[in-house]
Amino acid sequence: MRRTSDRLHSIWLVFALTILMILTGCSNSQEEKKQDSAGRENAAWDGALTHDISAQLVYTHSMQKDHAQQFSVDYYEDGYALITLCDGSQFLSVPEGRDGQPPAVPEDLPERITVLQQPVGNIYLAASAAMDMFRAMDALDCITLSGIEQNSWHIEEAREAMEQGRITYAGKYSAPDYELIKAKGCTLSVQSTMLEHVPEVREQLELLGIHVFEDHSSYEESPMGRMEWIKVYGVLTGHEKEAEEAYEAQKKAFEEGTASEPLDLKVAFFNVTSTGAINIRKPEDYIAKMIRLAGGTYALDGIEAAEGATGTMNIQMEQFYAEAQDADVLIYNSTIAGEIHSLQELLDKNPLFADFQAVQKGNVWCMSADFFQNSMELGTAVEDIHNMLLQTGSENTAKSPDGEFTFLYRLE
Repeated sequence: MRRTSDRLHSIWLVFALTILMILTGCSNSQEEKKQDSAGRENAAWDGALTHDISAQLVYTHSMQKDHAQQFSVDYYEDGYALITLCDGSQFLSVPEGRDGQPPAVPEDLPERITVLQQPVGNIYLAASAAMDMFRAMDALDCITLSGIEQNSWHIEEAREAMEQGRITYAGKYSAPDYELIKAKGCTLSVQSTMLEHVPEVREQLELLGIHVFEDHSSYEESPMGRMEWIKVYGVLTGHEKEAEEAYEAQKKAFEEGTASEPLDLKVAFFNVTSTGAINIRKPEDYIAKMIRLAGGTYALDGIEAAEGATGTMNIQMEQFYAEAQDADVLIYNSTIAGEIHSLQELLDKNPLFADFQAVQKGNVWCMSADFFQNSMELGTAVEDIHNMLLQTGSENTAKSPDGEFTFLYRLE
């Protein structure tokens, strides 16, 4: 009987181990699928499928990045460059042909890779954050179609280009003018992640032979990472040198605006919605990080962030009052509801603001409406916030006069 019992015990032990191995395998398989769907741990993104894309291309090196994590660039002999985005999409930049010959596209290139033959032009740009990058590297002539109307651009060069007819409005990202886009000979559309809400638009663009390049700069964890996306567009348009120079200039501005030590000043960044709610930036949003880099303490760090990809959330006035009533500085976000210029305009939105310490001391500022489109000026904005905080903490308010600010102005 004992021998039989031992045999049964062994059988059950083997059975249990087998079940455990199966479950573990399923778990690992599911995790791999999760990583693939996220587009950040798939084979294309971790480099396994990146370098050896063709027997006809010889890999030389990869782009060195400071902060950006949502793209990579690999270089090959004879001027070829492969861009890999965090969603797994890949684009091979093929150099112009020589001696009148057409550019050579590797015959064994995987189907997943989109070929972009240089020079790239006639771009339909629907990602507003990318326009300033094209401006900063002097590549606006690569854009012929805009997903934003002329009067909605705060970038002067973009407005002028549309006024002069060099850039034409071709419908917003969710309702593009396909006929016009095709007639203009467009082969590339630069889109924001908002396109994911209208997958039928991507499908139609691709049916027309228009490649879609999705800007994921908003997914970057750091402000500098966002601006480093200019290097991607430098590769796309053949303006790598200009892109590097523009990035380095803002890198220097960041260094100058970053505080060597905390200034012990609480800052709240917000706006009042049409329903009376308070729209704030989440504690891990890049605006909150810029405030910390400039030496401030983000007054809304204690708020539990709502789930979601966006960096903003709405809270009730009572909660905002509890968190920010004692803030040293209030910065009003004018992007959505428009600029305000006086404390009275703020009080008209809600009389409770009169109880805020920053209102009583006159330390209420507004971030100008053009800030968010100036995506290559984040270093300048950090300098603004740093200088504003120095002024707030100094008895000598002439230390950093209002006229020196680019994106901030004090409410009267």
